[in-house]
Amino acid sequence: MCLITFAYKAHKKYNLIVAANRDEFYERPTAPAQYWDDAPHILAGRDLHRMGTWMGVTKQGKFAALTNYRNGEEKQATKRSRGELVKDFLMDDETPVSYLEKVQMRKGQYPGFNLLVGDHNGLYYYSNINDTIYTLEPGIYGLSNHFINSPWPKVIKGKKGLERCLKCSNSVMEDCLFSSLQRAESPPDEQLPQTGIPLEWERKLSPIFIKTDTYGTRASTLLFITDKQIQFTERTFEGEKYKDRNFTFYINET
Repeated sequence: MCLITFAYKAHKKYNLIVAANRDEFYERPTAPAQYWDDAPHILAGRDLHRMGTWMGVTKQGKFAALTNYRNGEEKQATKRSRGELVKDFLMDDETPVSYLEKVQMRKGQYPGFNLLVGDHNGLYYYSNINDTIYTLEPGIYGLSNHFINSPWPKVIKGKKGLERCLKCSNSVMEDCLFSSLQRAESPPDEQLPQTGIPLEWERKLSPIFIKTDTYGTRASTLLFITDKQIQFTERTFEGEKYKDRNFTFYINET
């Protein structure tokens, strides 16, 4: 995932609303969102190269999502897949804080990452770059490939789009959020972050919705969680076409 915007306990109906884009190389094999055969309680897409995932939920109401921390100078070849961090949390019965404490002990085994994990008791954020576990308070958040709420243009724009959509009626909120996630305009060069990659690629990666010859936004995901129910919609893109997959289920805490 390269952009996750979310409203935590900031809406009268939903405890958590997530609107996120996953950006990846087009050639990387990926399974769309579904209940996993080897773990039927997990609903998520799947990276078929390393068998992890970037975002998912469970029937028990657990949630996790991940972005890379972009550092063009970091060497990643010998490190573990970041996607297993989301997968392992959703697989296990551990509490979010207990899980993050264990991740913290092996933080150097992974390339730079940002990790969100939560359940009905709370929502938490951890990055192995600043190495601090944060309990998130109610509010509007944005997370791209730097720290949470870093003032990158796409993060600022994404948060504003989410705030605007929260004012919509429930019947039009989904369309509003998908529209916000498809904004493809680039900011001026002076507003671009400097992450150790060439300027040409900083430009290409700067929009909310990315499209290049080899790399781009592969899927957009919307998530709505109440005390009792989860609604999960994934929109996958193939060229100019897209396909939506919709899932709704009641949370089973047993």
